[in-house]
Amino acid sequence: MTKAKSTLLQRIIEGVAVNGLADRSLRELAESAGTSHRMLLYHFGSRAGLVAAIVASIETTQRDVLIELSAEAADAGELVIALWRRVSSTEMLPFVRVFFECVAATGGDGLTDPWIEVSESVSGTLGVAFDPDEIRLGVAVTRGLLIDVLATGDNAAATRSLERFVELWQSAEAV
Repeated sequence: MTKAKSTLLQRIIEGVAVNGLADRSLRELAESAGTSHRMLLYHFGSRAGLVAAIVASIETTQRDVLIELSAEAADAGELVIALWRRVSSTEMLPFVRVFFECVAATGGDGLTDPWIEVSESVSGTLGVAFDPDEIRLGVAVTRGLLIDVLATGDNAAATRSLERFVELWQSAEAV
């Protein structure tokens, strides 16, 4: 991705985090980023292409955070909780909202496989067995709890639920 395209995408993501995506035309999205709709079409091909790029960017950033946190985590449970605290933080919730809004607009095909792929290397870093089914379950639980936080605003309850999930997961691992 060129620097110009990357910079433009970041401006779009920041604008959408504040103003939302639904029912906003390509022209409105462009205007909020200080560019023209023609530049968005040039860089992303269509509104759907722009939305796909937004999702990919947000997901890539979150997977980078996972890798970063894995270097400091004592075990997989600690890593899951640390990632949760980062992605469910007040400053990240507008981007989480954008992610789900974009998924709703695009169908979200292929969003879990990259998490499974990066988790394989993270498992090696932590020295734990890699199980793609467990990773898929963890991604689904985390996304579900993020939806709960967005819908209710109750981050504390969702955090307790995630902590309970991790506790059950780790006790099942010990058996």
